[in-house]
Parts: sequence; structure tokens; C-alpha cells
Amino acid sequence: MSGGEEGRGDKTTAGGKLRAYAELLRPPLAPMDIALPGAAALLAAYATAGALPAALPFAIATLGAYAAITSSYVYNDCCDVDVDAVGMPDRPLPSSQVTRSAALAYSALLFGIAAAVAFYLNPESLVALIGATMIMAVYSKAAKRTTPFSWALVGLSFGIVPVGVWLAMAPAGILKDGPGLHAGALLLGAMICITDWGFTNCDASRDVEGDRREGIPTFPVTYGIPLTAKLVAAAWVVGVLLSIALGVATGLGPIYFAAALVAGGWMIAQTVGFVKTPTAARGERTFYQGANYRAVLFAALIVDVLLRATVAGYPGLLG
Repeated sequence: MSGGEEGRGDKTTAGGKLRAYAELLRPPLAPMDIALPGAAALLAAYATAGALPAALPFAIATLGAYAAITSSYVYNDCCDVDVDAVGMPDRPLPSSQVTRSAALAYSALLFGIAAAVAFYLNPESLVALIGATMIMAVYSKAAKRTTPFSWALVGLSFGIVPVGVWLAMAPAGILKDGPGLHAGALLLGAMICITDWGFTNCDASRDVEGDRREGIPTFPVTYGIPLTAKLVAAAWVVGVLLSIALGVATGLGPIYFAAALVAGGWMIAQTVGFVKTPTAARGERTFYQGANYRAVLFAALIVDVLLRATVAGYPGLLG
């Protein structure tokens, strides 16, 4: 059997099916998608109570948020089968490794896990989850195919995610007693929202041929990749500035600020490279570089908080 035949046959095995379902979760983005809610959960307790969260709420909040994020990925893939068949035909849905009905059930399962976790920790967090999911559903099902500015919805949806995690650790006091909504939660949400505008438009740049063929008016299709690259660069500049403001508002230390400045400068340089070379391939590269930047930034935030907590002897996660 040839290599190609082996690959096709592998799709029907149990292992092949499991890999297909894992691929729907977009493993290259997993470090970012886990580091972000983990950082938000730690930072919420640190900034509002001068302590660390208990281990169980921290763990399930992080995993619940990861389930929420990946649920949106799977649902988006269900809505984009026709586009991916052109630009990414080996993805699990266009290559028929996973059926659309099975993927929709998978997305619903992930959302159910996220909803159960959010309700258990704080009903305010569940409200945030429902809001973010509804916005993302509108984007995936309708807005992407009707307006070149649908990326605004993606940013808003993903910007709500860390706010929801924050509420799980430090309620705003609306549906559950808590310290009130901290400025850090809003700055973190704004940072994710605006940088996601850059993410989404990089993603659309790499999919431009499939979107154009299917008549989907994304920003790169409508206005071209060169203008899109400038929009991406502007979004990341604002996002890096917000990351510094976040550190100031929440009292973070030198480890975080070093990462925010060094990694932020590096990320801005990558977007400048995209402006100079506005191609689909460079857009895809910038997309993954943005994910790496976020993973590094939030890993540094986690290390910063944990080390400061160790020195100060804070109760909670390490206790």
C-alpha cells in the first residue's frame, strides 16, 4: 500500500478518528488557549484579593474556558466546510474524516462542559459564556458571509472569554457576592478583543482564495491583503500597549513587564514584516506568531504571579 493509501486508510481507524477530533481543537493554538484562561484566573485572585485561587476552581475554570474556546473552533469549521474544501482540503470536515453532524455534536458537548463549569463557579461567568457564544455563532453562521467587518464580532466574543474567567474567580457582585469588576478584567478583555482583530484578519488573509471563490466578503477579499496587513499591525500595536496597561493596573512585576516589552516589540516587528510582504503565506505566519506571543506573555504572567506569591506566602493554589 502506498503512503497516500496508508494515510487514507488511517482515517477509518480508531486512532485516525481520534486524531481528527483532536485536530478540530486546533492543537497549534493550545498553548495560547490554555495559558490565557490560566493567567486570567490567577490574575483575578491576585489583583482583587492578594491571594491565589484554590486549586480546584483554578483548574476547572482553565479547562472550562479551553472547552468554550475550542467549541467555537469546531462550530466555525462546521460553517466553513465549503471554504476549507478549497484552501484546506485536508481538514477533518472537508476530507470527511468527521461528519458535520458529529462535529456539531462535538461542539455542543464542549459548550456543555464549559457551561456546567461556569454555572458551578459563578452564574455571572455563565452569562459571559452565553454572550460570547451567541456572538461567535452570529459571526460563523451569517456575518462572515455578509460583511467585511465581521472580524469585529470575533474580537468581541474572544474578549469576553477572559472576563468570564475573571468573574469565575472574582465575581462582580451582580449575581453573586464579589469584589466588583476590576479594571484589570476590562483591560485584559480589551487586549484580547483588539489583538483578535489582528488574528482574524491574518486568518482571513491565508484563506483569501477560498473565500473569494465562495463569494465571502472578508476584509482581505474586499480591500486586499496590503490594507489588511496595516489593520493587523495597528491592532497589535494597540494590544501591546494594553498589555503594559494591564500590568500597571494589576500590580504585576518585572518578569511580566520584561515579557510584555520584549515579546511585544517582537510581535510588532512581525506585523511590520507582514505590511512589507502582504501575502497569504505571510499572513498565515503572522497568525501563528501571534498565538506564540500570547502563549509567552501569559506564561510570563503566570510565573510572575506565582513567584511573587511564593515570596509573599499567599494562601491558595500553592497552599
